[in-house]
Amino acid sequence: MKLLQTLAEYVEVAGLQKEMAVYFKSFREQKEWLTKLKQIDKNVACAHNASHILKFLLAILKLPASVNGCLVEAGAYKGGGTAKISLFAKHTNRKLFVFDSFCGLPGNDEPHQKSITGYSIKDWFGEGKFAGSLEEVKSNVAQFGEPAVCSFIPGWFNETMPSFKEPIALAYLDVDLAASTRTCLQYLYPLIAPGGAIYSQDGDFPLVIDVFKDERFWKEEVGLDRLPEIEGLGKKITIIHKR
Repeated sequence: MKLLQTLAEYVEVAGLQKEMAVYFKSFREQKEWLTKLKQIDKNVACAHNASHILKFLLAILKLPASVNGCLVEAGAYKGGGTAKISLFAKHTNRKLFVFDSFCGLPGNDEPHQKSITGYSIKDWFGEGKFAGSLEEVKSNVAQFGEPAVCSFIPGWFNETMPSFKEPIALAYLDVDLAASTRTCLQYLYPLIAPGGAIYSQDGDFPLVIDVFKDERFWKEEVGLDRLPEIEGLGKKITIIHKR
């Protein structure tokens, strides 16, 4: 099973890299970008597979300049994803805002058991898990990314996001918890520009899927009269579009 998963990941990464190649002028430039991404994977602990973050990076490249707004990352861990996104933010002349407690996940009693594909996620998301300090994240971004385009917003999402008012082109959520997903969608989705989207890396967790499918949540807490357009519901990367 693991061998099949490794092979599937290899094939998906190769396909995404091929799609990305058309956005760079030469083979040499393509190779330089891939080398930068591999350097981050080699030196910084990341909570994502290469294919997960590549889908978001490709979306940044595909995004028309006419779609206004910044990039947002919620859930930075050690800053590996932050460094990668910052490179593409710089390349496309966009700002990156990074939300994280910088002390790990909040206390919670969410009963996570298995992903919808069957692997266990029990005890993955306890208080303090996936912690990376602000200093550690900044250091990794300084070494491997583009710190000049980054603004770091430390604190719990429910305390920091309500006052955030920047228009958003694309957002990447790696927040693990259903409660954190709700908070991010509640405060970030209204800021997404038409043509933009929110990418969730937690789309295969049943409790997070319940949030995506909750019509009452979208109506009462986000202010929509119907569910938004959701692509890949139940897949690892789920995309919530704004048309």
